[in-house]
Amino acid sequence: MVSTKNRFRILILLVMISGFSQGMLMPLIAIILEQNGITSSINGLHATGLYIGILIASPFMEKPLRRFGYKPVILVGGALVFISIALFPFWQALWFWFVLRMIIGIGDQLLHFGTQTWITTTATKENRGRQVAFYGMFFSLGFALGPLMTRLLSINETLPFLASAVLSMLVWSSMLFVRNEFPKDEEITNVNTSNTFGRFIKAGKIAWVALLPAFGYGFLEASLHSIFPIYGIRIGHDTATLSLIIPCFAAASLITQIPLGALSDRIGRRRTLIIVLSGGFICFSATGLLESSVTALFIFFILAGMLVGSIYSLGISYMTDLLPHALLPAGNIMIGMSFSIGSISGPVLGGIFVDLFPSTSYFYLIATIILLIAAAIFIKGKKD
Repeated sequence: MVSTKNRFRILILLVMISGFSQGMLMPLIAIILEQNGITSSINGLHATGLYIGILIASPFMEKPLRRFGYKPVILVGGALVFISIALFPFWQALWFWFVLRMIIGIGDQLLHFGTQTWITTTATKENRGRQVAFYGMFFSLGFALGPLMTRLLSINETLPFLASAVLSMLVWSSMLFVRNEFPKDEEITNVNTSNTFGRFIKAGKIAWVALLPAFGYGFLEASLHSIFPIYGIRIGHDTATLSLIIPCFAAASLITQIPLGALSDRIGRRRTLIIVLSGGFICFSATGLLESSVTALFIFFILAGMLVGSIYSLGISYMTDLLPHALLPAGNIMIGMSFSIGSISGPVLGGIFVDLFPSTSYFYLIATIILLIAAAIFIKGKKD
């Protein structure tokens, strides 16, 4: 069995491959459906399948984790992901692809909840920001590489799906060498099925403000990967260019994930979040003004990624600071639920916005969401 250090490496590698598959699926399916004449509203609704799966699975994560431990939960989640991806080429039907997306969402939630809880509960307060930043950085790395697979469409439509499935299976197999562990006793004290929702309510009352960055990141991630390819084509950019622009957001976050995590350890999560969200609002507002320029899109996607590309991991650290240890599993579930709600909202609101307001920049919608989250965090801090 592997050491604790190698276990951490395997966990973040699993997170990276999860980000890779998600980053590939959203633009890939969006482009295929757009080329088949599906409207942006339906395209956006279809993209919610993955996050509906996350929401369905979320309330039932805690009991299997306590009963079976981290390893089985992560293994089942990873298997659901790579098997579902491999099935996409066999039947191109909207409802079938939607079901596969839901199953991938369930698998991703199992995988993320297991890895995220394992990492946050074993990290110390002094290095928590950096540990979670590595988690976010590797997810972003996978997400940045995923959209590049859309370039394989010119070779064969099935190739991106099969390549991703094989890669996911290879990384998943490394988890077989990790020793299983269970949540510590103090993390499950007084925990039973009957008060699960009571713990959700208690965790929400204490740390609701820390859930907002996960919502915002989900909104950004899902809408940029599923709606921006459609919007970009409509304003005159070609598919090859878009496949290079989209990864810039996630790739740029790799530069600042660790520095921002370390900064949040020193000056606090709330202050760091307000700084990066304010910068993100400025970047996306400027993108709306200069969206016809490919150069401007590259520059502002990079700048925005360096700032708001880390809000998910910063939100996890913020939540971990606010909650007692016994509520961390519930808090991690709520982080996943908040992320999935944002991810559902992004494609739906983005698709509706593009259809209803064709003459208004789609980036103004993103800037507004970011501003509202920053304002809520600022106001909550003032009241405390």
